[in-house]
Amino acid sequence: MNTTNEILIIDLEATCWENDRIPIGEKVDIIEIGICKLDLKSKAISQKQSIYVIPERSEINEFCTKLTGITPQLIDEKGIYFEEACEKILDEYHSSDLTWAGFGNFDKEQIFEQCDWLGIEIPFGGQYLNVMEEFREHFRLHKMIGLKRALDYLKMDFEGNHHSGADDAYNAAKILRKILE
Repeated sequence: MNTTNEILIIDLEATCWENDRIPIGEKVDIIEIGICKLDLKSKAISQKQSIYVIPERSEINEFCTKLTGITPQLIDEKGIYFEEACEKILDEYHSSDLTWAGFGNFDKEQIFEQCDWLGIEIPFGGQYLNVMEEFREHFRLHKMIGLKRALDYLKMDFEGNHHSGADDAYNAAKILRKILE
């Protein structure tokens, strides 16, 4: 695997609906970008944070709040627009120069879709690592497994709250660090 010395790991939380029934006129919107940095030389995971994003094409409903813990009030208090979030990532992480990763392809696809919708540049470099796929290949598994099951497989505890973008990104970084040992 060819990569930069630092890898950004992201995990998105997005507007969601029970049984994936998206209401007419609404689209999936990113509401949190969880991000951290894995240094391949020191093996340190740093700069973990949640960037809350104001949804522009949908509303945060009760189901979504139960799943993610993200409320409309939290977004009102701490949210910034997606375009500002991308600028923040570029400024704070120098993300256009680094390999980036996520657990699965949803995060990459959603970043691409939302950037395309807004007509803005993708805030990440060209190389993306699907940690779920890397895990499957590394351990020669026949099928993909989720984040919590991958941690169980490695006999690691999940740290934080599942479906918190920052916590999920951090736990995905722990898995990637183990794969790259």
